[in-house]
Amino acid sequence: MANGSRQAAWEFFGAELKRRREDAGFTQVELGTRVFVSGGYIGQFEQAIRKPQLDVARRIDESLQTDGFFERLWRKLIKEQPYAEYFAHAAELERLATNICEWAPAVVPGLLQTPEYARSIYFASNPLTTDEYVDEMVALRIARAQLLKDATRPVYWVLLHEAVLRVPVGSASVMALQLDHIAQAARSRKALVQVLPFSAGAHPQMGKILRLLEFEDAPPTVYTEAVLSGNLLDDPAVVKRVRADYDLLRAAALSLDASLTMIEAAAEDFRRCAGTT
Repeated sequence: MANGSRQAAWEFFGAELKRRREDAGFTQVELGTRVFVSGGYIGQFEQAIRKPQLDVARRIDESLQTDGFFERLWRKLIKEQPYAEYFAHAAELERLATNICEWAPAVVPGLLQTPEYARSIYFASNPLTTDEYVDEMVALRIARAQLLKDATRPVYWVLLHEAVLRVPVGSASVMALQLDHIAQAARSRKALVQVLPFSAGAHPQMGKILRLLEFEDAPPTVYTEAVLSGNLLDDPAVVKRVRADYDLLRAAALSLDASLTMIEAAAEDFRRCAGTT
């Protein structure tokens, strides 16, 4: 969850805990004794200083006879989500889409990333993080890519700026494997991949990632992302404008065959660099 939403969830849990504890006639110490924590611990829950745990929520339900209320509240509002809150809904819609059109100006899209490339991205953003955390995040990202292997996979059309092919992420061998992976997705018809070359110059959506999602029985939606934030836009006029921009990008990009040739050539360049280090 984003920090603001997470704090709001803790505050709601704390306010409900305080109200129901007082209604039951317990002090913080008395309730703490019943649920095997200190009274100060209960106070920290009520003041939204400390995140409640599931086992404590269950024992609170037993002590206050709240019929599973606090466990349900924990599971609904407090349980850590696998994705950041701003992306969680987009990830869910991704699984429901029949068509996904994506524009990537700087980084390989998550659905096409290799584990090595994803790991390099995470360490670049979090240089002091633990291997365990990065492994968990990478596993989540790679699990999303299963979407492209399913029999009912969506039509996936990706436009990559040439910068995505040229800017090294990780080692030269990591980049070679990543570009090979993209080329394989194109060759196996799991994705339609085009490259917008440097020579195309100015273009719509400069520097802005976007994803256009279309569904069988729902209006299309656009997902855009900025620094630690994302937006789902479904206003018909906005979606129409984004679709027009995407069509302009697609028209300016290299053909599918020429794009594949460029991707494979870039992979070979990185492979040669890896061989000389």
